[in-house]
Amino acid sequence: MINACVIGWPIAHSRSPLIHGYWLKQYGIDGSYTRRPVEPASLAAFLADLPQSGLAGCNVTLPHKEAVFGLVTPADASTKRLGAVNTLFLRDGHALGTNTDGEGFINSLQSSVPGFNITNERAMVLGAGGASLAVVNAILEQGASEVVVANRTLEKAEQLRQRFGPKVLPLVWDEAGDQLTECGLLVNTTSLGMKGQPEVGLNMSRLPAEAIVTDIVYTPLRTKFLVDATARGNRTVDGLGMLLHQAVRGFSLWFGVTPQVTDELHDLVARDIDPDYKR
Repeated sequence: MINACVIGWPIAHSRSPLIHGYWLKQYGIDGSYTRRPVEPASLAAFLADLPQSGLAGCNVTLPHKEAVFGLVTPADASTKRLGAVNTLFLRDGHALGTNTDGEGFINSLQSSVPGFNITNERAMVLGAGGASLAVVNAILEQGASEVVVANRTLEKAEQLRQRFGPKVLPLVWDEAGDQLTECGLLVNTTSLGMKGQPEVGLNMSRLPAEAIVTDIVYTPLRTKFLVDATARGNRTVDGLGMLLHQAVRGFSLWFGVTPQVTDELHDLVARDIDPDYKR
């Protein structure tokens, strides 16, 4: 039997067991995937014990992604650039850390918008927090000509330019609407629009009609940000796809099967978020 889990503090809200449990059943694998609450003070001890724990690996969620990066060996150059880990796996008795958030973001877009291509295009990312790191890195890896990062605090947006280079253009939040001209992609990586949070409130009047608009928030499934973009004719992609697609590589590393993100899985998780959801 192969076992994996997700760690965080708190962790009860995580939908990862629903996703991985679906795949374990779908592919007839003798395995388990559970939630493990790990408080920050216990994180180093958990990681030190991982090779002897009986686990094949685990997902890492808030608030541990950056702390785990400093405690394990990064598995690839992309993860080194990010300085954050969301997936742990074992090789030769050692814990290696990788980050699948960026590929989850891109694969969700490509799945929802056939032919999606940001090469030589301009993109705007709202927010410069932890979630934006993987998104900005993924957009740059796809060959974008420029990524505008709009944030309340310009200094945090400047840090992304220092990390990723001159293709990142830091911007104060209030100027974001004026910089939407020629953007092929607009992404909200903030918690704005999440259930119980204020709305994004961005004036999208200068955004090209052919631009794709996406939100990494998935509670609610259709944020006002996406509803407003749809109303003006833009194609939109919700945040649930990123959650599903980022889970694929971890499952493959632990259980030896590369799973498919299907409409059935999407709808299963969507109904868990919103019992009234209908495709």
